[in-house]
Order: sequence, then structure tokens, then C-alpha cells
Amino acid sequence: MERRGRIVRIAGPVVEAEGVAGVRMYEVVRVGELGLIGEVIRVEGDRCTIQVYEETTGLRPGEPVVATGEPLSVELGPGLIGHIFDGVQRPLTRLQLIVGDFISRGVSIEALDRSRRWLFKPTVKVGDVVGEGDIIGVVQETPMVEHRVMAPIGVRGVVRRVEEGEFTVNDVVVSVETERGMVGLTMLQRWPVRKPRPYARKLPVEEPLITGQRVLDTLFPLALGGTAAIPGGFGTGKTIMQHQLAKWASADIVIYVGCGERGNEMAEVLEDFPKLTDPRTGRPLMERTVLIANVSNMPIAAREASIYTGVTIAEYFRDMGYNVALMADSTSRWAEALREISGRLGEIPGEEGYPPYLASRLAEFYERAGKVEALGRPVRTGSVSIIGAVSPPGGDFSEPVTVNTLRIVRVFWALDEELARRRHFPAVNWLRSYSLYRDELEAWFRRKLDPEWSNMIRECMYILQREEELKEIVQLVGPDALSDEQRSILEVARMIREDFLAQHAYHPVDTYSDLEKTRIILGIILDFYRFTSESVKKGVALHRILDLPIRGEIARLKIRPLEELRGIADSLRTDMERQFRELMKEV
Repeated sequence: MERRGRIVRIAGPVVEAEGVAGVRMYEVVRVGELGLIGEVIRVEGDRCTIQVYEETTGLRPGEPVVATGEPLSVELGPGLIGHIFDGVQRPLTRLQLIVGDFISRGVSIEALDRSRRWLFKPTVKVGDVVGEGDIIGVVQETPMVEHRVMAPIGVRGVVRRVEEGEFTVNDVVVSVETERGMVGLTMLQRWPVRKPRPYARKLPVEEPLITGQRVLDTLFPLALGGTAAIPGGFGTGKTIMQHQLAKWASADIVIYVGCGERGNEMAEVLEDFPKLTDPRTGRPLMERTVLIANVSNMPIAAREASIYTGVTIAEYFRDMGYNVALMADSTSRWAEALREISGRLGEIPGEEGYPPYLASRLAEFYERAGKVEALGRPVRTGSVSIIGAVSPPGGDFSEPVTVNTLRIVRVFWALDEELARRRHFPAVNWLRSYSLYRDELEAWFRRKLDPEWSNMIRECMYILQREEELKEIVQLVGPDALSDEQRSILEVARMIREDFLAQHAYHPVDTYSDLEKTRIILGIILDFYRFTSESVKKGVALHRILDLPIRGEIARLKIRPLEELRGIADSLRTDMERQFRELMKEV
């Protein structure tokens, strides 16, 4: 029986209704004559409060409200990869073909194309016992992604029928006899976005997520299954950094959520991504990417849903055994949506008007990251790494969203307005940023990259910290007060900043730095530092060292391809040693 009520009050995206019998928290309802998508966020007696995910202009009291009986859910199955969805998982590309460039209110369309047929290859046979999470078959969704179709949660029984061939996501491909009778399994699942997907057990982190950005991979590494925040004021490069991570991170699947993002920046993402090539495979990057676009001029309530939609899709691919990187840009705008809706509800505000439950909502989101052993057979591990951008007003890191985020995440990439003004990108402040994964990942770096990696990082950080101390002396008493040894530290620190940490996002070579290339460049700069220190101690004038041809060669290393760098690294070191030896002979 249809459960129908009526609108009694409208306050922006928040609507009150009465008479919807048996309505539950977080149940999806259809609001008004147009059937706008809404979600119940408060129930009081026979009244319920609804946040509407579409523009409410023109709604009138008395219009109907119809309950659907389901929580806000996403569709999971073949057809997710390479597509662009809005915050409530409407497929924007297909929607454009139906309604044009502007989304009409009340338009309802399935997230996954019901007409497209997929080649399903079963991995079970008649007589097998299957349980929840077991892989029952595979679909080659894109050349880069094998979609592993899993038995839904709550299903356990004996396989009685198996199909192989081309089917739509709604077709029954495996029939299972359970205690409740025969159940037909399709390639399509639905899952409530606010409910984390279950797993067998959580695993410790032990492997880094390689980003291709030198300052992150060396000084502040992020683990597979880890959490990171990128706070920074306007113009510090948060969005470009998120784009770089989405393009180059060593994840199998990338989910990019543009949450309240400016339209022109989101348009750039949608335009650029289809043209990008994956550096590992040479295939288009969209063949392993899902984009969720909720730009700033879309209804504000849908911002909250977009975050949960993204993390639920990420968990689904994690359960297949993939490593997923989720980019959320930005959680500040998501928090602003919470603040506006909280104000409409008349809730008692917390700090700076944000709701008192801001910290717990942030924690709920970030805690869905992690590396896990998935449910079902075969045994497989997957991970979700969450990287959230934060946009503190005026670059104030003491505001509530930034402070509460930093209590939860374990990596802090602080973007610095001063570095951005000096055109140093990525503008990550190496003195304010940190990574709590560094010790856990140390064994991996020593084993896979270089046994001396930890010592190299410590030496690099020592030079950068000494530079900051010496700059304070220079400001007080001037550069003439420094010895040649101290000035040499300033020069090497400048080389680390300009020739190593700074990276050009739009340069065809420098946009991505392989770990091996990163190690080679840092190793050569640190060799230069040791030779310089030794030479200065033996009386060589610093200006003579700064005139050496090897300095120009070092500055050009980052724009050389890895293959070329491998070929010249040893000869560069030999050349450096020869040039310094000749200098010391003249003393």
C-alpha cells in the first residue's frame, strides 16, 4: 500500500511533511507533484523532516510526499567505471541525452544502463556452496578492470543453475537454493550509502600509496588504506593537487568526488580525464575512474550525499580485491551543507555555526578507509585510501573543519600561501606537514627501494630545518654573519626545494615522478651536499663550488625521463666527484 502524506512546511532544501505512515530515518521519499528526491532526517510523531536533493523552488504546502520504503542507496554492478554521476548517482552523460544540458527537477533514471549487455563468465558451477561475498563470476568491464560479481550480503546456499553469455545487469545469472527457497542472483546490487559494507577483518597498513609527487612520496608518505587531509587557503593548489593524485596515484581504481566544487574546475576535470593516459598501462585513465560531480550551483543537500555515494562505490571495488583511492574535494563545502541544513532544522549550533555532530560525521566518513580482507571466497584483500581537501576560510587551520579532520587523519599535507605566492608547487609546507605512517612504511621502502632510504629522508629534513634556523639568523644580523659552511647549507636547501620538491603539474615529464627517479635525484643532491661540506671544510671557497657545471646538470634532472636518468646517474656521480677533486687540488 502506498504511504502518502503532505507537505506542511518548506525552508529551502528542508521540508516538513505529515501523515506519512511508518516512515523511518534515512528513508527516501518523493516530494511534491514533481517527485523530487528527498531523504528523511528527523521523525517526530506523525511528522517527518526531509532534506531534498533537488531545487525546491515552487513547492507548496499540501503537495504530496510518497515514501519509497528504501534508504538512500547506490546501484553497484558493471557500468560504474568511466562514468560521471551526480551526488545521488544519476548518470550525467545519459541524463544529458534525455533532458539536455540542464537537469529537470524530478527526473529519475537508473544509475546503471539496463539495456547494455555484458559478457558474464561464471566462476561457480552447479552444486557449489556459495555464501555472501563469494565471487560468482566476472565481467571485463574495461580493458583495465575485471568486474568481479559477488554474491549479495545475506545470501547463502547451493548453486542450482548457472548461465554464461551476454546479459543485462537485471538478468538472473546464477540461481541459488537457500533456506528461504530459490534466489536468483543478478549482476546488480543496491547498498545503503550511510551503512559501511562489511568485511572479514581489517589488516595493518604496510605498503605506501605512490602518488608520483616527490614531496609526498619522500617526506610525508600515505599508506594504502590510509587517510590524508590537504588543507590550504584559496589559490594554494588544493584542486590541482587532488587532480594530480587522481591521475597518478598507484591505486587500481580512482573515485573522484567534486563536492561543492566550482563549475569551471569540475568542467576541467571532466574535460581532461578522458584525454589522460595511465602511466602504468598506456590506456586511457577513465578506464579505471569513476567521477562524481556535485558543483557549487547544484542543490546544497546533495553535497552530503555525494561523499557517501563515493565511499560506498569505493568499498564495493575494495571488496573485489582492488586498491581504491577516493579524492574528496572538498570536505569543507560538505560541512557547509551540514551547517545550512542544521540551521534550517533549528538545531543548537556548535563552533562557528557548524552542527555539534560535525566531528562524528567526519569520523564516520574517514573511518571507512582501510585495508581489509574481504568477505567470501577466494580470499582477497583490498583497500580504500581517502584523501580529503579542506578549504579553511582565510587559510585559518584553527577553524572547526580543519581541526576536527586533523584529529582523525594520519597524514597532513599543509599547503602554504607563501610558497604558492613564490610559485612553488606543490605548495606543501615541509615544516608543518607530517605523516604518522612513516615508521610503518619504513620497512617497505628499505626493502623495495633503498636500504638507506630512511637515512636519506632524515638528512633531507635536517637540511631543510637547518635552512629555517639560518634564515632567522640572516633576518636578525644579515647574511655576512654566516660562515661558508652555513651558507652551503642554504644553497643545498635551495637545490632541494627548487630541483627536487618543486614539481610542474603540466610538464609532460615532471608531472609524474617514479619512486626510482625520486631516489636517484635525491641521492645525487645529497651526494653534492656531502662533497660541498667536505670541500668547504678543506678551505674551498663556496663561490667556486657554486660555479661548478654539475649544478646545472642537477637542476635539469627532474625534467629527464626515468630511462634517460638511469643511463646518466652513475656518470653524473663520477663527473661530480671529478669536479670536486679538481677543486680541492687547487687549495
